[in-house]
Amino acid sequence: MQRKRLQFLMEVAILGALSFILDKLTVFVMPQGGSITLSMLPIIVMAFRWGISGGLLTGFLSGLLQLITGGTIFHWAQALMDYTLAYTLVGIAAITGIWLANSMAKGRKGSMVAAIVIGSVIGGLLRFFIHFVGGIVFFGEYAPAGQPVWLYSLVYNASYMIPSILLCSIVASLLFTSAPRLLKTA
Repeated sequence: MQRKRLQFLMEVAILGALSFILDKLTVFVMPQGGSITLSMLPIIVMAFRWGISGGLLTGFLSGLLQLITGGTIFHWAQALMDYTLAYTLVGIAAITGIWLANSMAKGRKGSMVAAIVIGSVIGGLLRFFIHFVGGIVFFGEYAPAGQPVWLYSLVYNASYMIPSILLCSIVASLLFTSAPRLLKTA
């Protein structure tokens, strides 16, 4: 039992740090923050390997690392929302973990891909929702004159979150279907 706990904590630390590093390797950076990256991928991997607790803890660690090493902070609540809460919620991707495990046991790759994509999209959309709300509350001043703040936040955050969600879903699907042993923790 102690060995399994140590393995869990080491994987949280390693994949949390990997998520932080992947956040720095950007495809595209938005002017007021946000970028297209694979930073959610290690969180999704932990979510499917260890369940919701593994995903949530890895996401929290990743967000915390980003926050303390130079996150853009306008207000303490915005910092908590955009970093710790947003990344933590990506770990909810594990919600389809049982579906994924059953599909893997039956050798149904199509069903595995569906479980991975749906879980990844759910986790990614939860992160997107937090950024969307934060955009309305804290970044409304950047909305063009006459444009509703909610629409500005929706378009702004969707412009980098939707590609990131799709990218992470595709890579996670390729990773787990080509190496399903990664889903085993022991």
